[in-house]
Amino acid sequence: MQAAKDSRYTAKSIDCRHFINGEFLNPNQSKTFDNINPATEEKLGWVAEGGKEEVNLAVSAARHALKGPWKSFTDSERTKVLRKIGDLILEKKEELTILETLDTGKPYSLAMEMDIKRSAHNFHFFADYITTLGNESFNQNNMALHYSIRRPVGVVGMINPWNLPLLLLTWKLAPCLAAGNTAVLKPAELTPMTATKLMEICKEAGVPDGVVNLVHGFGVNSAGAALSEHPDVDAITFTGETKTGTAIMKAAAPTLKKISFELGGKNPNIVFADSDLDEVIETTLKSSFMNQGEVCLCGSRIYVQQGLYDEFLEKMVLRTKKLKVGDPFDSETEVGAVIGEEHFQKVMSYIDLAKEEGARIVTGGRRAGQYEKGFFIEPTIIAGVTRESRCVREEIFGPVVTVMPFETEEEVLDHANDTHYGLGATIWTNDLRRAHRVASKIEAGIIWVNTWYLRDLRTPFGGMKHSGIGREGGSHSFEFYSELSNVTIKL
Repeated sequence: MQAAKDSRYTAKSIDCRHFINGEFLNPNQSKTFDNINPATEEKLGWVAEGGKEEVNLAVSAARHALKGPWKSFTDSERTKVLRKIGDLILEKKEELTILETLDTGKPYSLAMEMDIKRSAHNFHFFADYITTLGNESFNQNNMALHYSIRRPVGVVGMINPWNLPLLLLTWKLAPCLAAGNTAVLKPAELTPMTATKLMEICKEAGVPDGVVNLVHGFGVNSAGAALSEHPDVDAITFTGETKTGTAIMKAAAPTLKKISFELGGKNPNIVFADSDLDEVIETTLKSSFMNQGEVCLCGSRIYVQQGLYDEFLEKMVLRTKKLKVGDPFDSETEVGAVIGEEHFQKVMSYIDLAKEEGARIVTGGRRAGQYEKGFFIEPTIIAGVTRESRCVREEIFGPVVTVMPFETEEEVLDHANDTHYGLGATIWTNDLRRAHRVASKIEAGIIWVNTWYLRDLRTPFGGMKHSGIGREGGSHSFEFYSELSNVTIKL
């Protein structure tokens, strides 16, 4: 289905209720808030606002479900349920894509390919992966046999971001269910619709009541805080900004919950002079402006070796100016709206700050689009910055990148690692030895060479420094979503 050009005004949205113990709950109308379309600033519907009461109900249902039918499901039975969820996501992909586009302001085509299809793949991948898991065993000099057994960690609280709402929710929920846990979800208040729809899908796929629960709401003094500090929640997984991660960590500390955090990033994109420039430009456009730059893995700090710098900047600016910004449902749109007014003002403030610090706005830097409403920002390239510039050091999380020249490998490594973040990095070079050498010295959890955003779901995903705690993907996900016990048999 290709959405019509004017369907941002006519596409149906849904009101978002809590989902607890297999049922949607109607909230008191005084406990709701509006869901706003960032591309039109129009109301999409209402969202239930939960707090301690709703979280208590959801956690109680999840705790009870741990001892119910779900406990006796075999790996093959859980595999069937997970595969069914993935199949249903694909069956409903047009509806889910419209909901995601309305909620986030991203282009419809991007939501379909990146968000919805990948969400189905997350379930299909972990449905298959669970069948490959094994446990360690050791024979100790024929005196004893040691072997490990794996069991669910218990009730898992999931607090999810607004930039890739369904993709990142399913990235957590699929391995959580595969490992036999139950879950309480708190989606971002700005993007509640696909999470709500996923609850219908889980029920249709045969997930027992209470295994998956959803409570809408905010963070501080709301559902997020109540979930983080709840004594009957065994683990918390969170993707979002670093400051929120710090608050969740403090709330979870008194009950010693397991935590898994994927937090902010200020990722370097290093371009050496021997690179294939045309390939670099096309991929860097994506790593700079895909999803309006609202991707934690975006390469927002671009470093280009001096001999290539002028040509790179000229070609990058020309291609950036050609990017079409506007209606997310227009098939030609490449950059949509940022998530909302508060975030729009934050991004624009960094552009103003760059000017105050003496930087040069090479292209962009203004509100974009011909629409009277909507939070559209022109893709923006900033040059003339220093390593101390705030727009270089702080996460902007919008369609804004900085470009700086460098001379030597040692110099660019010093710049790239001079950050509190350590999520991702991209290296462009045709020198094989340099590629390995630089990759081994970059302080980041995910490093790409001559590509970007190429993922194998078996590999570890996560960051170091202020970019996160723990890793997700393949066996690394199960290290978080399960507990290991060692059994020793004296022979």
